[in-house]
Amino acid sequence: MAQPEPMTIDAQARKTLRELHASLETALERDVVAITGPILPGLEHRVRDAIEATDDRRERLAVVLQTPGGVVEVAERMVNVFRHYYSDVAFIIPDVAMSAGTVLAMSGDEIMMDFFSCLGPIDPQIPREGKLVPALSYLVQFKRLMDKAAAGTATTADFALLGKFDLAELHQYEMARELSTTLLVKWLAKYKFKDWTVTEGQKRAVTQEMREARAEEIARRLSDHEYWRSHGRRIPMQVLQDELKLRIQDFGSVPEHNRAIRDYFHLMSDFIAANSWGNFVHAKNYI
Repeated sequence: MAQPEPMTIDAQARKTLRELHASLETALERDVVAITGPILPGLEHRVRDAIEATDDRRERLAVVLQTPGGVVEVAERMVNVFRHYYSDVAFIIPDVAMSAGTVLAMSGDEIMMDFFSCLGPIDPQIPREGKLVPALSYLVQFKRLMDKAAAGTATTADFALLGKFDLAELHQYEMARELSTTLLVKWLAKYKFKDWTVTEGQKRAVTQEMREARAEEIARRLSDHEYWRSHGRRIPMQVLQDELKLRIQDFGSVPEHNRAIRDYFHLMSDFIAANSWGNFVHAKNYI
């Protein structure tokens, strides 16, 4: 009798990844979709396909997110997909979700991190000459040069730099900044703060205007390029909790969640690296 062919390493990795994915869904009592890599046009279609391939969908979704950031318009379309199919969405950040990834995470009803996880400043990125450029960095530099020119302290080199700025591109950067802030405020007030009904101190009833004001304060802090000093600055859970007063669920404090998330994320990261993939989307029936 012929023996079955042994599984390849790739096939074994896929099988184990599916098993760990199922274990994570059981632990969280949510459907799970994982999204890794830059948030670029086209990713939203893969996310839609992944979710629509999921049969017997639960009402709640968990998004395992790992991204350096990307295009906020793509993040907006992914949120539309999540909210079309699910009434409750949690974002799990095992490592980092930067820039547009931070804006995306703020659309969740819950954000789950541990001490190692980080979000980042909401510095929108714009595709330019085949790469993503941080919009706020250009706007800050342009303002600095204009201030020097207005004060009469600009050098010949400064004026040469000013001449290289494209006003149409600067307008595009400003619009990207405004959109990032608008979406973050909208999503925080609508989803993250939906259960904030009474203030902690004076036990006053919380109005929608108060939710929006609080969301605007967080957006203002996260978009303060001068404060964070770097587009790539990592902001850990403790800073988000202490300085921005964001309520974040520490998955590291729940052993079952911690082990399920880390086992799944580590194997997924190795699997992606072995295949040299820039982007990866994984769900129950989609890989």
